[in-house]
Amino acid sequence: MSRTITASCHCGTVELEAVLMADPGNAARCTCSFCARRQAANVSARAASVRVIRGAGNLSLYTWGTHRAKHWFCRTCGIYTHHQRFSDPSECGINVGCIEGVRPWEMEPFAWNDEQSQLPADDPR
Repeated sequence: MSRTITASCHCGTVELEAVLMADPGNAARCTCSFCARRQAANVSARAASVRVIRGAGNLSLYTWGTHRAKHWFCRTCGIYTHHQRFSDPSECGINVGCIEGVRPWEMEPFAWNDEQSQLPADDPR
């Protein structure tokens, strides 16, 4: 399954396009220390397919520990739009709450991906 989507932050400053690897109904949450606190379910896209259409200069990047995972947020409204995965940097997670036409509250409960147990012992995530 591949599906091209448009996603945007709350204020609309940042807009991106991506080709999803799965239906948004397959979105999941992650157990790493950051995602567990953020609680935003996301769905996979190939990193090469993610294209920022508008507002690239308004994106803020957050990394920590090994800096392998990269999380992007709108600098104006603070919404997390997408991230490059720690487990597979060729993939991005797209925040399902940002995808045009998707109603995440109708998808609950979301599955959890156990990234925490897959981390190396010296990774602080």
